[in-house]
Amino acid sequence: MLLDKPTTRRKFLLGSLLALPLSDLVLKGLTAAQAAEMAAPELADYKPGFFSADEWQFILAATDRLIPAGGKGKAPGALETNVPIFIDQQLQSSEFGDEIYMQGPFNVHADPTFGYQIPFTPQQMYHTAIKLVTQWVQTTYNKPFQQLTLEEKDDVLTKLNKNGIDFAALGEGNLKASQFFSQLLSDTKHGYLADPMYGGNKGMKAWIAIGFPGARASFTEWVKQHNVPYPLGPVSLLGERA
Repeated sequence: MLLDKPTTRRKFLLGSLLALPLSDLVLKGLTAAQAAEMAAPELADYKPGFFSADEWQFILAATDRLIPAGGKGKAPGALETNVPIFIDQQLQSSEFGDEIYMQGPFNVHADPTFGYQIPFTPQQMYHTAIKLVTQWVQTTYNKPFQQLTLEEKDDVLTKLNKNGIDFAALGEGNLKASQFFSQLLSDTKHGYLADPMYGGNKGMKAWIAIGFPGARASFTEWVKQHNVPYPLGPVSLLGERA
């Protein structure tokens, strides 16, 4: 669920600036992509409102491995696009996950076709799972997740995905490691590809990397032109251009 965020005065002014022709922006010494990035907070300065300090360090490290920088075409990673900020801001709202039926009964071992079978809201899942993963990592490696090597981090995430970390053995029988991994991976993808107004995709870097036009009013003339790079940069819902 993507929640509406009020437009700040800074974003409104930047949106107005980004609506100017590119030539005007160049004369001002500022490109549209640079102006769009200015509208987003710096990850290093951001203070999470949902995650604790320790949980925040886990989210930073985990999302960095799920979408690392420098992939195909040297695409930006989760940290360069403020994915952790997106996740934190979504989880701060009680409306996030509000559509999930929470009356039970639940069966954590049921077939996935039975739908959501977890007696936790997404917020509760994050708090519970990060605590369990932190406990397992500390016991196994004698240090927190963010201090592991890249290979060790990837191994932990792989174990989460394949239920190689037994949450039941750690005292939580109502949640499987793979269920938390799926939630984290899904939210990471959404933060990477969503419109910047929701906190992630800083400067529309992810859209630029994949050639996505964003919220342009019309690009029908390009629909049938296959294997031809789209020449125009993306546009956000607030009118920011990159």
